[in-house]
Amino acid sequence: MVFVNFFSSPIGLGHVTRDIAIKNNFHDITTNFVTGSGAAKILKKLEIQVNDAYSPPSFIVENGTLKSSTKWLWKYYQYYKDCKKISQKILQKDNPKAVISDEDFASLTAAQEMKIPTILITDILETHFTKGLASFIEKKMNRSMLEIIKKCEVVILPEIGDSENNIQRVGPIVRQTDYTREKLREKFSFGKKTIVISIGGTDAGLFLIDKALDAISKINQDLEVILVSGPSVHKKYDNVKNLGFVENLHEIIYAADVLISLAGKSTIDEASAYGTPAIFIPIKGHFEQEDNAKEQGFVFEDIERLEKLIMSKLEEKRNQINTEGAKKAAKIIQSLIDNY
Repeated sequence: MVFVNFFSSPIGLGHVTRDIAIKNNFHDITTNFVTGSGAAKILKKLEIQVNDAYSPPSFIVENGTLKSSTKWLWKYYQYYKDCKKISQKILQKDNPKAVISDEDFASLTAAQEMKIPTILITDILETHFTKGLASFIEKKMNRSMLEIIKKCEVVILPEIGDSENNIQRVGPIVRQTDYTREKLREKFSFGKKTIVISIGGTDAGLFLIDKALDAISKINQDLEVILVSGPSVHKKYDNVKNLGFVENLHEIIYAADVLISLAGKSTIDEASAYGTPAIFIPIKGHFEQEDNAKEQGFVFEDIERLEKLIMSKLEEKRNQINTEGAKKAAKIIQSLIDNY
């Protein structure tokens, strides 16, 4: 049995959910996850070994728009330095055969300094959070990130495309379920046409909940509304079944008739894989979410026409797509570790 450390960024829940999908396809590999916040809660719920060690900075979002991106970038840099110290101590203690990182660059730096083989899982190769003078700082951080990426034994991207140099594109990385959609609807007591609203691991999507509920209230259909508000939202909502924080969002997405969500990569991939019609509204000014949403045909301004979009999605046919991304990623990692 080979032991590895799996560092998963706790900024959002999408990193850890796809990492779980990969981990579930390992053979003879023991993992110790390192993360924090909601990501650590998911792993604990699933009884997966985890160090709850990271405390990431929160995005400042007002009415759906990202604010103070320069301030956040500075906080992220401080967070990176803290994470490097934490990861160094963990690596010295655990002495893993390899380090797998899902967008946790601090652990990659520490591991590379210690000559431990490194594997990166990411869907971005550079960031674009800031403009003006602050963008020069971000460009410098991007250059450092690129150097870390180049030193990795392999970089796994959850997208379709050609592989090049140390970059391997494996397609969407999605958790699997052992249940049929009918069994899941029975399990969750979904008896009517079901709309699921999901905002991820922070309270940044509060604006989307309010707008979505308002739009649904204007639709003259017998609908069931399910809210997955995550670990950071404690606001009470009437006439809504709020599941709060769940570890199996992929199954809820599969069981749903329509999904309304922020534009996180992993949620988009899960909706696509399970064929659930979906609406993805990005946080305005969050370059990654805006790019993800654009690929799906959405922009932030679509929040003002949610009623029309929901009506359209309720009539849309399901189109389930088979994806082998998790298996391919696990096979690449397994092969690399076996060769060391």
